[in-house]
Amino acid sequence: MRILVIEDEPGIAGFLKEGLEEEYFAVDLAFDGKTGLDMALLNEYDLMIVDWMIPGISGIEVCRQVRKAGIAVPLLFLTAKDILEDIVFGLDAGANDYIRKPFAFEELLARIRVQLRRNNTESDSICAGCITVNPVTHQVFCRSTEVVLTPREFALLEFLVRNKEKVCTRTRIIEHVWDMHFDSDTSVIDVYINFLRKKLDSAGCVSIIQTIRGVGYIIRES
Repeated sequence: MRILVIEDEPGIAGFLKEGLEEEYFAVDLAFDGKTGLDMALLNEYDLMIVDWMIPGISGIEVCRQVRKAGIAVPLLFLTAKDILEDIVFGLDAGANDYIRKPFAFEELLARIRVQLRRNNTESDSICAGCITVNPVTHQVFCRSTEVVLTPREFALLEFLVRNKEKVCTRTRIIEHVWDMHFDSDTSVIDVYINFLRKKLDSAGCVSIIQTIRGVGYIIRES
């Protein structure tokens, strides 16, 4: 999953990038509002984390322009403000949630997971067919059998499951899972798809990942 962080304090930005990458997210950084807005309008992100007070265009204006462009990406504000009216103002501008500075990284992760959930269940797990993926514990189950994956295999499978019933092109996969761009060599994806298929097939989830020839891959419910 790919996250855009717009934060002008290098220490906080670096801390967020390192921590999120350890959780298998691909992370892009911007240090001012204009650059961050340009990146948000140009690229596809699964979530944005935006500091309220950034140089150039404010975080509020970045949020407004993203929503004006019709982009529904979940957006979290980082803010030192703690006045209720300010928080309401930020949410009314289009933010999905906010977290006050200083913050605990575990709380930020929990808020990210809430925004990335695709269904209204109490469980943190996401499912597709016979596969269950838990982004909190980084566990994968094929029916009742646990499938042990490497971090990269897990990130790839999570992305496919979150986008079940949708064709995931190699370009989207390389950008959301590998933190690379479209001009990178995407053949590495085929290698990891083969790794995943072997492990899932051995656990009983046969042919769950389907190839759309010349385009990419898809996971279907049935």
